Amino acid sequence: MKKILITGGAGFIGSHLCERLLNEGNEVICLDNYFTGSKSNIIHLLKNPYFELIRHDITHSFFIEADEIYNLACPASPVHYQYNPIKTIKTSVMGAINMLGLAKRIRAKVLQASTSEVYGDPKEHPQSEAYWGNVNPIGRRSCYDEGKRCAETLFMDYYYQNKVRIKIVRIFNTYGPRMHPNDGRVVSNFVVQALTNQDITIYGDGSQTRSFQYIDDLLEGLIRMMGTGEEVTGPVNIGNPVEFTIRELAEKVLALTGSKSKIIYKPLPADDPVQRKPDTSQANKLLNGWEAKVPLEEGLLKTIEYFKNKIEINRP
Repeated sequence: MKKILITGGAGFIGSHLCERLLNEGNEVICLDNYFTGSKSNIIHLLKNPYFELIRHDITHSFFIEADEIYNLACPASPVHYQYNPIKTIKTSVMGAINMLGLAKRIRAKVLQASTSEVYGDPKEHPQSEAYWGNVNPIGRRSCYDEGKRCAETLFMDYYYQNKVRIKIVRIFNTYGPRMHPNDGRVVSNFVVQALTNQDITIYGDGSQTRSFQYIDDLLEGLIRMMGTGEEVTGPVNIGNPVEFTIRELAEKVLALTGSKSKIIYKPLPADDPVQRKPDTSQANKLLNGWEAKVPLEEGLLKTIEYFKNKIEINRP
């Protein structure tokens, strides 16, 4: 049994990771300040004697004993991270410093949940870990993009200077049950709009592309990355290399929900990436043949079922 700390453990990804690691026989400490996380995501775990829930903001120091740390704490959707951009960048940078300092003191392995946003609006396609990115440092998205880039720098510097056992993963678009219904991300937006018979809103002309990864595939990648030897630090892309246009996603959601919603178009927000697709050859090589396995339609059906039970559906 390992003792594992998960920051942002009550969020979408964090709650699934808590559940998976508990099911594998570990002791899990979930740390969250509930800015975007929710107790409802982890309430079913509270009866497990090996699960501990602590309200804490990782911009402040935290002391505990643990074998492994997954640093997932940070708002990850434009709606949430632009609501308080200073708080967002403080969470990425100060949170990384605090978790790295903790890992150094207790000699724990620590994994940083970075993001495909470090590539910005990429001029290289697909994006490999060797690509440095095309990021606007002073835009509305910069609090998140540059905060995560700085966190990666800190992780590498703690590795070089203090020999902290680090892991960095760059997470590409991930979806599934427990997504926040109002987080502004494209899958949750489309599903909620379709189920409530609202117009499906596409920003831009819908030709921009994304690669959608189901939550189960991401969890497998995170756990395999944590289990690698000290020589593997990353960054490693974790995502689904199968690419879809935003319009294709909207049409698929309409078909799967049977919705009569109409598709409408609005201007593309500033610095919104036109293309996003991971090169996952490093993950496949370093993580025992890891690859995304859940097809988009299968994952969407599970996500739609979740939202059907969570939101008020307006019947025609």
